[in-house]
Amino acid sequence: MALIIPKCMKCNNEIKDDEKVLIQMRYPKRKGFTEIKAYLNLEGKFICEECSTEINI
Repeated sequence: MALIIPKCMKCNNEIKDDEKVLIQMRYPKRKGFTEIKAYLNLEGKFICEECSTEINI
């Protein structure tokens, strides 16, 4: 898990721990998965807090 570093899809900055983010992803078909961080890194696209305020979300 340490090899995957989440980055903002707009500004390409690294997402820090405890930072608020928006995630663009499809709603999962499966249920009962336990490793939420791994799933989000593989299936989601992150938008950092600064970029989300710029696009007024």
